[in-house]
Amino acid sequence: MSFPNIAYGTPRKLPKASSLQGRVAVLDIAFATNAGGASFEKTTLPFIRHLGDRLAMWIDHHDHERHVDYADDPRFILATKQEHGACPEMVTEERVAAAGVVDTVCCHVDFDGLCAAAKFIRGGLEPYEGADADAYAIDTRLGRPSPRGSILDRALRGRWRDDGMRGLMVRYLVDGAQDRELLRVFESASDEFGAMESESRRLASRYVVDDDIAVCDARVREHRYDKTALLLMGQELARISLVHDESTVTVAARFDSGVDLIAALGLTGGMPTRVSVAAKKLPEVMIALRAIPSD
Repeated sequence: MSFPNIAYGTPRKLPKASSLQGRVAVLDIAFATNAGGASFEKTTLPFIRHLGDRLAMWIDHHDHERHVDYADDPRFILATKQEHGACPEMVTEERVAAAGVVDTVCCHVDFDGLCAAAKFIRGGLEPYEGADADAYAIDTRLGRPSPRGSILDRALRGRWRDDGMRGLMVRYLVDGAQDRELLRVFESASDEFGAMESESRRLASRYVVDDDIAVCDARVREHRYDKTALLLMGQELARISLVHDESTVTVAARFDSGVDLIAALGLTGGMPTRVSVAAKKLPEVMIALRAIPSD
């Protein structure tokens, strides 16, 4: 199989369209919300316009009110998180074939995005049996991934700025997850995540529960921490967990909670059960969360 160029992006930080070669497939990258200085108009829309006819396909599973703008464009396969808990399950053989020749795959930086990229390169075939289920468990935090899926997820979270390792992981998955030497590399990176996880557990002792909202002040800490792990620990104490540090307020609820944080905070687009805004907005965030109905 031919191996395309790989690029990485997030809703708030997309690569320059001019830097992407040829026809481009975008996978697991949500349309930007109006939180944190980004927005659909400032970030996503210019990227789409600059790609123009070079955009082969955009597959994503994060809620956004601007999805309707592309309902009649067959290149856009857009769903909500409730419809598809993870992106790889949306990457099918039929959709890959419909995309045609793709020179660059631009994907999100987490396991969900890398697995979707590998599956796309493999023509819609899972990198290994159960990879789709692992992506679902990891992205929704419902259920447990396989031991292999857990190693890959923890490796990415332990080296979250390491594009080189992401490239190795895409190769590993495209090749059917058979390379034992590469797996050992990911196991080593997974072990490094342990220190971040320990710091998360230490910070979790600071949670204060107020009106079924678990609030953790993470401004003072001894080590890098994993925000997802810390938020999950808060959700064991209350329906909604909130972590704030020197730059950001992040709020989360269980994937199946029915809580819509986007609506509660007056934002547009994005995942309804996890939201990040600037640290200075903590007081107004708390007011909005207390107004969410208990049922």
